[in-house]
Amino acid sequence: MKKFLNKAKGHLMTGISFALPMIIGASLVIAIPKMIALAMGITSLDPYATKTGIEHFLYLTEQVGWTGIGLINTVLAGFIAYSISDKAALGAGLIGGAVATSTNAGFLGAMIAGFLAGYVVVACKKYIKVPEKYTGVLPLIVFPLFATLIVALVMGVILSGPLSWVNTSLVAWIKGMIENDVNKVLLAVIMGAMIGSDLGGPINKASWMAGNVLLTEGIYLPAIIVNVAICAVPMGYALASLFHKNKMSDELLDASRNNYVMGFIGITEGAIPFTMVNPLKLMPINMIGGALASGLGIALGMYAKMPPVGGVYGFFTVGNGWAYLIGLFVGAAFIGFVAPLIVNFNDTETSSKDEINLDDIEISFEQ
Repeated sequence: MKKFLNKAKGHLMTGISFALPMIIGASLVIAIPKMIALAMGITSLDPYATKTGIEHFLYLTEQVGWTGIGLINTVLAGFIAYSISDKAALGAGLIGGAVATSTNAGFLGAMIAGFLAGYVVVACKKYIKVPEKYTGVLPLIVFPLFATLIVALVMGVILSGPLSWVNTSLVAWIKGMIENDVNKVLLAVIMGAMIGSDLGGPINKASWMAGNVLLTEGIYLPAIIVNVAICAVPMGYALASLFHKNKMSDELLDASRNNYVMGFIGITEGAIPFTMVNPLKLMPINMIGGALASGLGIALGMYAKMPPVGGVYGFFTVGNGWAYLIGLFVGAAFIGFVAPLIVNFNDTETSSKDEINLDDIEISFEQ
């Protein structure tokens, strides 16, 4: 079971890694026209849908970005299936993801569709046997047929109602959390801490995914919450070289300077070399730093005004962008000041008793 779960986690990470560039690209294509429009004193481009002029071109460009956002579930499900069973499962996965969107089953439905399509093809490969001269039709016709049929029955008939209810309830709960100031800060603290936990692993990605798939529901704030924490954690180890230069080995000192870039564009994995020096002591520091960045940003009043862009430069897409920056740098400063006081970075040998399993962590550009 553990082996199966590890493989399933890898398939999910593959699906996310394929969806990630699309989400970033689509968000930028939405954000750029919106920022140009704001500079022109226009708060919404919708009234220009049927007009002419530069405003109409900005509207059309923005709609292309929204088309990309609408494909999140489709791409996620398709490439989960592809990771499990290659091209024979890809079509069924893409169809399942599209059905998850059309039936309002959301990202949970997309995940189920992806795994369902992939493992149906795995079962087909195992149990369907034909004479050798006919084997060529299996991956082209038979496997996609069975996989798509099962996805249609399960996602379109059996689970469409229950998954729609679950997704609708989840979205309503998150909206309720966001509308309440206390709960909004609590949500930010939890999601920020998750980002700082396993640095690109399943907990980190669960928080990232929860934040970004809600873009399809028109809920932008959770993505802002994770974006600020994503920047704060690696930036913290960049600041450590500024606060405690004499407490770092030459190797980690060079890595810490590189983390200015990692923090600026938002790659939490930049903190891994430092965390591995003593994971049991530093993971809580990372989690506190991420929680502090997100929670403080929300407490100071950052809010969503458009689909956000990740990285330090993402403050342009956030309402009260100064709150985004203050939260980010306070969380980073906490890590940068406290981590070298707790762990000696001159000794880069990780104690075996403190070592934890951080395997299966993939470097990825997070939004």
